[in-house]
Order: sequence, then structure tokens, then C-alpha cells
Amino acid sequence: MKVIVGLRNPESAYAGTRHNVGAEVIEALADRYGARIKRGPLRVRADVAQIDVTGNKALLALPRVNMNISGPPVSSVVAYYKIDATDLLIIHDDIDLPYAKLRLHEGRGAGGHNGVKSIMTALGSRDFWRLKIGVGRPPGRMDPAAFVLKRFSKAEREEMDILVQDAADVIETFLIDSDRAIQQAGVRQP
Repeated sequence: MKVIVGLRNPESAYAGTRHNVGAEVIEALADRYGARIKRGPLRVRADVAQIDVTGNKALLALPRVNMNISGPPVSSVVAYYKIDATDLLIIHDDIDLPYAKLRLHEGRGAGGHNGVKSIMTALGSRDFWRLKIGVGRPPGRMDPAAFVLKRFSKAEREEMDILVQDAADVIETFLIDSDRAIQQAGVRQP
């Protein structure tokens, strides 16, 4: 079984922000398969749902803590469900990736993303998959932390809604064939 985690800030004030697009992809996947996201088992510090994509089971997870401290909840999911880091896919925003682009890869560093850094520390590994969602660069001298906590403009929101569905498509492919999913993510055009 694969575990797919969407990073987020769970408070309602952050719904629809750039930082929460990973969670939006999880919600889109749950909707596609009629899965209800609910509180995980006692030792799991995340909300979870299970889906089955043509015989490939996946656990969808949303940590119940703020993004920058996602490591312990993700680690609790990995431990409880007894999966290897290589069966873990983290979905998150990325300000260094051009707006409305997707990139799927395994391993590598945190790239300045504190949520990813927290997960690497908690797992003691970087050998997990990541689906990055390009949310654009902050304008001028705007603080990147403030930028990712902003909502999208109306035009950006329309494009991001399409990208969230594209990201869900990539994850469906990933569950069947990771090499094909890497190519699929790389050719997505805005």
C-alpha cells in the first residue's frame, strides 16, 4: 500500500491558501473515489481515507498539525501502517517551481520547505516521493512565508483548480506506474 500525504495548515483560516494545495489534492482524490476523510486511529495523528485505484490501494492522509511540524504525524502514519519511506508520497506547494507546474520525484533535499524538512528529520530519511505544486514567487520583497499563506487571485484560483485535478491524475498514474507518472507531471502545461 502507498501512503499519499497532503501537507497543510489545518485551521479554517488557511483554507484555499497556496500552502494548502497539497491538502486540496487529497480532498479531490477522496471525492473521486467516494472516500470519506476521517480521524485516523488513535496512534495516527492525521485524518485518513483509503482508496483503490484499479487494484492499487492507497491511504490518503492529512496531518492534523501545522505544516512546519508535519514530521511526527507523517512518521506516525508510516509506523502504524508499516510502510517503507519509498511507499510514501508527499504533496506540497513550491514557490521555486513555476506557477501551475507539477514535478514528481523521489529523494532529494527539502528545497527550503519546512514541512518537508520536518518529515525528513522525523523519518531519518529523504527516500520518499514528492509531488511539488508550483504556486509562484512572492512579488517584490514580500516575505515568502506571508506569500504562501495568501489566497489565490480569482484567475489564479481557476487555474489552480485545474492543476489540483491534474495532480490527482498524476497520483492515480503514480499508483500504477511511477515512471509514467514522472513523465505525466513533467508535461503538464498551464
